[in-house]
Amino acid sequence: MSHFTPSGDAQMVDVSTKAITVRQAVATAEIVMNSATAGVIRHQSAAKGDVLGVARLAGIQATKLTAQLIPLCHSIPIESVTIDFQWVVEGPEQRPEGEKQTLLCVATVRTSAKTGVEMEAMTAASIAALTVYDMVKSIDKAISIGPIVLQHKSGGKSGDFHRN
Repeated sequence: MSHFTPSGDAQMVDVSTKAITVRQAVATAEIVMNSATAGVIRHQSAAKGDVLGVARLAGIQATKLTAQLIPLCHSIPIESVTIDFQWVVEGPEQRPEGEKQTLLCVATVRTSAKTGVEMEAMTAASIAALTVYDMVKSIDKAISIGPIVLQHKSGGKSGDFHRN
């Protein structure tokens, strides 16, 4: 299957003859910030409100809009989306000045369709991470986002994928 015609023009892949199967994808985005910012998020004391709650909603919404953002992505029914956040380093909430903390956004998307949901999961993780940045950029403009990666996918002709 190709996103290009024999003459090199872009095209959407024809999935009309593919079987409908249950498909799932899990993508993650790392968000690295200073300790003070992490404390604000953990204590839900950001000026704009509940950072992770808003980011979770943004990730869910982004999942449903993926086909509008990625030109050759199919519009598919989204049957389940979960956006979870995990602090990578456990320990004291306040660390020494300048020490970074990492928040991991985990997006899981499921559907029963003819094509997978990898792009939807990666879009969800990306937009949720960007929303975290937007919610606290006034106190930490040095936040970094990435990598954004596919961790797992299942279903479809190509089978399962698990990142090592």
